[in-house]
Amino acid sequence: MKQVHVIQHTSAEYLGLIEDHLEGRNVRFKYYRPFAGKEALPHRDKISEGLILLGGGPWGSAGARDLPSLKEEIALAHTCLMREWPVIGIGLGAQILALAAGGSTQASELAFEITTARRTTDHALGGYLPEQFPQVLYMRDWPVPPAYATILAQDTMDRPVVWQIGRSAFGFAAHPGIKRAMIEDLIMEFEEAPPEAAIGLGRLGAVQRPLEDALVPIMAGLIRLTGWMDTA
Repeated sequence: MKQVHVIQHTSAEYLGLIEDHLEGRNVRFKYYRPFAGKEALPHRDKISEGLILLGGGPWGSAGARDLPSLKEEIALAHTCLMREWPVIGIGLGAQILALAAGGSTQASELAFEITTARRTTDHALGGYLPEQFPQVLYMRDWPVPPAYATILAQDTMDRPVVWQIGRSAFGFAAHPGIKRAMIEDLIMEFEEAPPEAAIGLGRLGAVQRPLEDALVPIMAGLIRLTGWMDTA
């Protein structure tokens, strides 16, 4: 049974709906919460089976409000890339992955956006990525993947929102398993919130079911490409 190491940056944002997909395939996961001051980051030699870097609410990476453990997490992601270990970056985690891979991040204000992503190739995620699917973004700053990354999906503004590096590293600008309660808790957890957050929450209800439906093939593709069900 594989164990995935998950780095959480806020109390509110966790794996969400992704938990059910991992549990249903007997893939274990362990959370690390450096923001709580009680649990250190995983050791770089113990993450060979997989690393997931989650979002961070108002935390970013481009200078305005950088994540306190940013440098250390970039190093962890870089270790995964160099050793070809599975790593998935979501939101702020995608920014960390982009920086670890030689890309960059673009400064932007904390935003809550609901838009649509469209895949760029039929072979994305081994053919499992839906042709189009909802994007629910709650994030400061923006990941800019390196030029050699394979862009798997773009949003309506042609921004890369899903991309791949090597065999088993994936960046997701939006959390594919997000729940409404996670956004509500993010708004309550921090003193800073995006403008018109209430409007965004109202719109989120309309895309929750399509988001859940899209996660089914997305997780099938990720599980296959990361090898998390392999028995070797």
